[in-house]
Amino acid sequence: MSDIAELDARGLRCPEPVMLLHKAIADVAVGEELRVIATDPTTERDIPQFCRFLGHELVSQHRNGDELVYLLRKGG
Repeated sequence: MSDIAELDARGLRCPEPVMLLHKAIADVAVGEELRVIATDPTTERDIPQFCRFLGHELVSQHRNGDELVYLLRKGG
């Protein structure tokens, strides 16, 4: 099993996490997963919308203290 790519967006404010997500998802193969760790509460709205709009799967989303952790699967 391969390692999951990760984007650390902790401490960044809107729109930076989603801008970095655009770049990070481009480096992931279709069907592979990307973990995003963020602290900006707007990502709770923005990352699910990003996935819906661009055809990626939001596999999971949860809060770990102040951190918001997302697991995305790149769509084709």
